[in-house]
Amino acid sequence: MILAPSILACDLGHLADQVQAAERGGAGAIHVDVMDGHYVPNISLGPAMVKACRGATRLPVDVHLMIERADLYLDAFVDAGASSVSVHVEALPHLQRALDHLRKRGASAGVALNPSTPIAALEEILPETQFVLVLSVNPGFSFQEFLPSSVDKIRRLREAIRSRGIASAIHVDGGVHSGNIRSVVEAGAQFVVSGAGVFGAGDPEGAVRRLIEASGEGR
Repeated sequence: MILAPSILACDLGHLADQVQAAERGGAGAIHVDVMDGHYVPNISLGPAMVKACRGATRLPVDVHLMIERADLYLDAFVDAGASSVSVHVEALPHLQRALDHLRKRGASAGVALNPSTPIAALEEILPETQFVLVLSVNPGFSFQEFLPSSVDKIRRLREAIRSRGIASAIHVDGGVHSGNIRSVVEAGAQFVVSGAGVFGAGDPEGAVRRLIEASGEGR
C-alpha cells in the first residue's frame, strides 16, 4: 500500500516543510488535486504547484485533474513533474487518446470515478488504464466524510480487474483516516490518498506513520 498525502489540505505557506515531513513519515507519493471551478465547484492548484512539489521531494507526484478538457493540459502537468495523472470519464470525451498520450510522455495514466459513476463506465477503457482512482467523497473539497458504499465499490472493481486479467492498480481518495483505512486496503486499494488525515493533524510525519500502521501494512 502506498500512502499519498494530498497537499490540498496542507499549509501551502510551508509546502516544502510539510511535504518533507510526510516523506520522513513513510509517504510513498505526494498527491495534487487540480480543480477548475467548472467540473467541480472549487478552484485549486495548477502546474506551478506540481513543479513546487517536484522540487521539494524525491517522491512521485500524483496529479488528479478535476477539470474540463483535461487533454489540453496534460503536457503542462507532465512537464511540471507529474509522475502519474488521472482524468475523469465524464469530463473527457476522448479518454483513450488522453491515456495513450500520458503513457507516451512517460506518466502513469489513470481514470477517476466519482461516487455516482458506475464501474460499468470503464467497460471499454479499463484495459487501457494503469490505475483507477475511486473517489470516496464527491470531489471538490477537503475535510469531507468518507462514503461507506465506497468499500463495496472497491471490492467490485478489484474483481472486475482480476476477472479480465488486467494489470491496473486501485487508488482511493476522499475521507480516509485511521479509522477506515484498513477496510479500504483490505477491499483492494493499493494506493491511498489522505489530505486531512495527514495535514489536518498538525504533525504530518507522525500522521503518516499512524495511517500506515492503522492500514495493517506498517513496517
